[in-house]
Amino acid sequence: MNEENHHRLWVLIQEAGDYLQNRLPEHPNHPNGRNSYAHVAICVRNNFNTSYKNIPDEKFDEVVNYIEKLKNNPN
Repeated sequence: MNEENHHRLWVLIQEAGDYLQNRLPEHPNHPNGRNSYAHVAICVRNNFNTSYKNIPDEKFDEVVNYIEKLKNNPN
Protein backbone atom coordinates (compact mmCIF):
# COMPACT_ATOMS: atom_id res chain seq x y z
CA MET A 1 0.00 0.00 0.00
CA ASN A 2 1.33 3.43 -0.82
CA GLU A 3 2.27 5.80 2.00
CA GLU A 4 -0.75 8.10 1.59
CA ASN A 5 -3.30 5.27 1.73
CA HIS A 6 -1.39 3.63 4.57
CA HIS A 7 -1.65 6.86 6.57
CA ARG A 8 -5.34 7.34 5.71
CA LEU A 9 -6.16 3.81 6.87
CA TRP A 10 -4.26 4.33 10.12
CA VAL A 11 -6.31 7.47 10.80
CA LEU A 12 -9.53 5.53 10.11
CA ILE A 13 -8.42 2.71 12.42
CA GLN A 14 -7.72 5.26 15.16
CA GLU A 15 -11.10 6.95 14.64
CA ALA A 16 -12.88 3.59 14.77
CA GLY A 17 -10.92 2.74 17.93
CA ASP A 18 -12.00 6.05 19.46
CA TYR A 19 -15.62 5.33 18.55
CA LEU A 20 -15.51 1.78 19.95
CA GLN A 21 -13.89 2.84 23.22
CA ASN A 22 -16.01 1.29 26.02
CA ARG A 23 -18.42 -0.18 23.44
CA LEU A 24 -16.82 -3.58 22.91
CA PRO A 25 -18.49 -6.49 24.67
CA GLU A 26 -16.79 -7.83 27.77
CA HIS A 27 -14.46 -10.77 27.34
CA PRO A 28 -13.02 -13.09 30.01
CA ASN A 29 -9.50 -12.69 28.58
CA HIS A 30 -9.69 -8.92 29.12
CA PRO A 31 -10.94 -8.33 32.69
CA ASN A 32 -9.79 -4.69 32.65
CA GLY A 33 -11.50 -3.90 29.35
CA ARG A 34 -10.64 -4.41 25.72
CA ASN A 35 -8.29 -2.33 23.58
CA SER A 36 -10.55 -0.99 20.84
CA TYR A 37 -7.63 0.11 18.62
CA ALA A 38 -6.08 -3.34 18.70
CA HIS A 39 -9.50 -4.86 18.06
CA VAL A 40 -9.93 -2.89 14.84
CA ALA A 41 -6.39 -3.59 13.63
CA ILE A 42 -6.70 -7.32 14.40
CA CYS A 43 -10.08 -7.57 12.69
CA VAL A 44 -8.66 -5.90 9.57
CA ARG A 45 -5.67 -8.23 9.63
CA ASN A 46 -7.84 -11.31 10.08
CA ASN A 47 -10.32 -10.30 7.38
CA PHE A 48 -7.69 -9.40 4.77
CA ASN A 49 -5.07 -11.97 5.87
CA THR A 50 -2.36 -9.33 6.19
CA SER A 51 -1.48 -6.16 8.05
CA TYR A 52 -3.32 -3.04 6.89
CA LYS A 53 0.05 -1.77 5.61
CA ASN A 54 0.34 -4.69 3.19
CA ILE A 55 -3.15 -4.62 1.71
CA PRO A 56 -3.07 -3.68 -1.99
CA ASP A 57 -4.13 -0.14 -2.89
CA GLU A 58 -6.89 -1.61 -5.06
CA LYS A 59 -8.64 -2.82 -1.90
CA PHE A 60 -8.52 0.54 -0.10
CA ASP A 61 -12.26 1.22 -0.45
CA GLU A 62 -13.06 -2.33 0.65
CA VAL A 63 -10.99 -1.84 3.82
CA VAL A 64 -12.68 1.50 4.53
CA ASN A 65 -16.11 -0.13 4.18
CA TYR A 66 -15.03 -2.98 6.45
CA ILE A 67 -13.87 -0.55 9.15
CA GLU A 68 -17.22 1.26 8.97
CA LYS A 69 -19.04 -2.06 9.38
CA LEU A 70 -16.89 -2.83 12.42
CA LYS A 71 -18.02 0.40 14.05
CA ASN A 72 -21.65 -0.68 13.66
CA ASN A 73 -21.06 -4.32 14.61
CA PRO A 74 -17.84 -4.68 16.63
CA ASN A 75 -18.23 -8.40 17.39
